Amino acid sequence: MEILEYTFMQRALIIGALVSLVCPVISFFVVNRNLGFIGVGISHTAFGGAALGSFLGANPVGVAVVFSFTAALIVARVSQSRKISEDTAIGIMFSVAMAMGALLIGLKKQYTVDLFGYLFGNILAVTSGDIIAVAAMGAVVLGVVALFFKEFIVMCFDEEYGRSLKLPMDALRYALLGAIAVTVVMSMKVIGIVLISALLVLPAATARMWFNDYRAVIAASMVYTFFTVIGGLVVSYYLNISSGASIVLLGAAVFLLSGAVRPRRSRF
Repeated sequence: MEILEYTFMQRALIIGALVSLVCPVISFFVVNRNLGFIGVGISHTAFGGAALGSFLGANPVGVAVVFSFTAALIVARVSQSRKISEDTAIGIMFSVAMAMGALLIGLKKQYTVDLFGYLFGNILAVTSGDIIAVAAMGAVVLGVVALFFKEFIVMCFDEEYGRSLKLPMDALRYALLGAIAVTVVMSMKVIGIVLISALLVLPAATARMWFNDYRAVIAASMVYTFFTVIGGLVVSYYLNISSGASIVLLGAAVFLLSGAVRPRRSRF
């Protein structure tokens, strides 16, 4: 309990718990729509936005949200045109964004430790303002998912059926990609841009080994994420190691253990 005596750990645990509510929900759709690589692309694109915000003297998180959201929409639009594959569009987008971020860091003469904190996570430097921002972004993401949950489910499992029902599949895809972009940005301080894709894939991938019903998968994903995020924070505190790396490695260990104990996939 001694870790609760420190304000920075209290804030870290609070923001970790907030992320644990949102990432598992988005992870479910990312895994079932095979959007893992998009999560990687958006996360790397967010770094370009954070660097741009820092260079312009604006709020890096706010600029990263706009930048990532715009990039997600561009990728979706380009891939729909069929002139270029989705994977190729994502690869080009995040390479350009990372290069732009590196360039802006080089041009900015001031101290850029915060930007590197976004790259690898710096949850112990979380402020009260960060908690409020993450709570607001999380509320937006969960609100979008709650509003279009049934439609997202249809899109995940049978998009053609959704089109036959006259559902706006393209608009729903944009909405889901936008939710992924906001989730990536809200998690930057917790786990870092380089590692955030793990929280978009591991929760649902692990839960699917144990459950068939999608409701159970989402609930199990939340338990898994809460355990790995909070557990990773505690481990990083006592071992004095990177919190982002601790969270991912603990999550990967649970995933591998689940695969060894229950080596099957869900059938839903």
